[in-house]
Amino acid sequence: MKVLLSIKPEFAEKIFDGTKRFEFRRRIYKNEAVKSVIVYASAPISKVIGEFDIKTVHHDNLNSLWDSTFEFAGISEEFYREYFSGKDTGYAIEVKKAKKYREPLGIRESFGIAPPQSFAYIDTI
Repeated sequence: MKVLLSIKPEFAEKIFDGTKRFEFRRRIYKNEAVKSVIVYASAPISKVIGEFDIKTVHHDNLNSLWDSTFEFAGISEEFYREYFSGKDTGYAIEVKKAKKYREPLGIRESFGIAPPQSFAYIDTI
């Protein structure tokens, strides 16, 4: 099973160029059968641009999570702290192998769904 995540375009691009190996989330999907992520680059791109396999999902207190991911976080510590404001713990989805599509896909046309606020489960593509 796959999960489709809405990711800001600048962060999505960093996933595919290899400078961001962790996608941070305040909350995460519950289905443990999820093995890969389909990347929906949010506005202004508003397209599905690729996918990546999940190496592992880290869940830890914010200091420990940052200490173990900062080298390939793809974001500043200031942005990280602001994003997780009000939380004690967070999640970091570790990218195993990223593949950018040659042609971006329309989310409604290809998946039959509206852009998710956070994520949506996808059986197949």
